Amino acid sequence: MTTVLAIETSCDETAVAIVNNRKVCSSIVASQIPVHQQYGGVVPEVASRQHLETINVAIAQAFEQAQLDWGKIDAIAATCAPGLVGALLVGLTAAKTLAMVHNKPFLGVHHLEGHIYATYLSESTLNPPFLSLLVSGGHTSLIYVKDCGIYETLGQTRDDAAGEAFDKVARLLKLGYPGGPVIDKLAQQGNPQAFALPEGKVSLPGGGFHRYDASFSGLKTAVLRLVQQLEKDGGQVPVADVAASFQDTVARSLTKRAIACALDYGLDTIAIGGGVAANSGLRKNLQAAAIKHNLRVLFPPLKFCTDNAAMIGCAAADHLSRGHTSPLTLGVESRLALTQVMKLYQPIE
Repeated sequence: MTTVLAIETSCDETAVAIVNNRKVCSSIVASQIPVHQQYGGVVPEVASRQHLETINVAIAQAFEQAQLDWGKIDAIAATCAPGLVGALLVGLTAAKTLAMVHNKPFLGVHHLEGHIYATYLSESTLNPPFLSLLVSGGHTSLIYVKDCGIYETLGQTRDDAAGEAFDKVARLLKLGYPGGPVIDKLAQQGNPQAFALPEGKVSLPGGGFHRYDASFSGLKTAVLRLVQQLEKDGGQVPVADVAASFQDTVARSLTKRAIACALDYGLDTIAIGGGVAANSGLRKNLQAAAIKHNLRVLFPPLKFCTDNAAMIGCAAADHLSRGHTSPLTLGVESRLALTQVMKLYQPIE
């Protein structure tokens, strides 16, 4: 059994967790949403400063909640890519310092690999191969999970990520930040068939469409034009109907691609990860489609959909059990493909 202290500071949550393989001993998440709401989005410099102020308290709380001491910790992990460079540096520096002080192995973890492992926290029997649909504010991808650290990207967004589209549409509708939760709540009061919106197919050279890739910038523009037209016509914008129509279009688009991809590759399980995995419309659409095609669809618990350190610890524990550790010279990267995960590790000598 491997017990890992994990730190996640890739964006605007300061998260610390202690994880024993797939069992969460403690999980602390200090959200910065109230701080960034006044700016309408995440300000990188502000996020870094908040992490600095919060990290030590979060580490102490994680130990207190787990009722463990340093003697029970086998390794220390932190998210090192992708994300906001300044924010990542806070968590990575803290983790490397603690690893040196307490003479523990150190592991740098890829943020998206963490989101894949979020499902493992509630599904102890889940093992590759399976299809992962990663949907968050910065990423929308279909990943063929072949083994720990071995991934193939089968489809992705060509422009806005799904979560980014939610935030932009929320801004158009003057609903504030973050957009996902507020649109989800409003959509449940609206009519998803009220307005026909484009799903955003990606054209291929020579004709036809890319089967698994998605595009959300056109959908965002369509919502903008719809709102402008409704305002021009002088009527009140039915915000709940617009939100419901937008959310349903995103959910249908993601569901079609995920189901087609799983069937084409002969994968019977689809695991969803990322903040948009909490969206009720996506959950409903995917579960209904999965039943029709005799597929298993797995969603992490809501608390592990958004950024957290428990998923980072779970990924690190699996890597450590395979003899992988990271050098203390490891740096942070704002962008790093999931297929490059193994460059973060070296075998234990």
